[in-house]
Amino acid sequence: MSQGGLNDGEPSIHASAVKVGSLAVLIRGPSGAGKSRLAFDLIMAGRSGVVEGAVLVGDDRVHLATVGDEIVVRPAPILAGLIEIRGLGIRRCDFVEHATVGLVVDLDADDAERLPPLESLKTTIFGVEIPRIPVSRDHSPLPLVVAALTTTKS
Repeated sequence: MSQGGLNDGEPSIHASAVKVGSLAVLIRGPSGAGKSRLAFDLIMAGRSGVVEGAVLVGDDRVHLATVGDEIVVRPAPILAGLIEIRGLGIRRCDFVEHATVGLVVDLDADDAERLPPLESLKTTIFGVEIPRIPVSRDHSPLPLVVAALTTTKS
């Protein structure tokens, strides 16, 4: 393991993550951008069958590490199993201890476009290239994420 190992002493990043099916969706963005909201929306989409089963990895702060040629995300230990739900506060929910990142969603992204260039639809974390969705502040991210998870390129 390199670049941010899986132990509790490693630095965390300000992000949320939800495991959808076999891979995690890593949700990044500035404070107040809706990371927790999108995480909960994905969990609800999983419960309703819109996407393959979805479970929280971590909300607000997560740890990232390279494992081989993959990026693994883990919850920050102190926040494991906790999610902020606006209007209800901090709530406890089921979570998984780790998942491989398969998609990155950047909220309030400056490069979000109606028909984004191919280079903006990927990002590199610790040298690993991962599919990415840039989402503008005025656009709901859930339909874009669901579309990315349930459709293929034409």
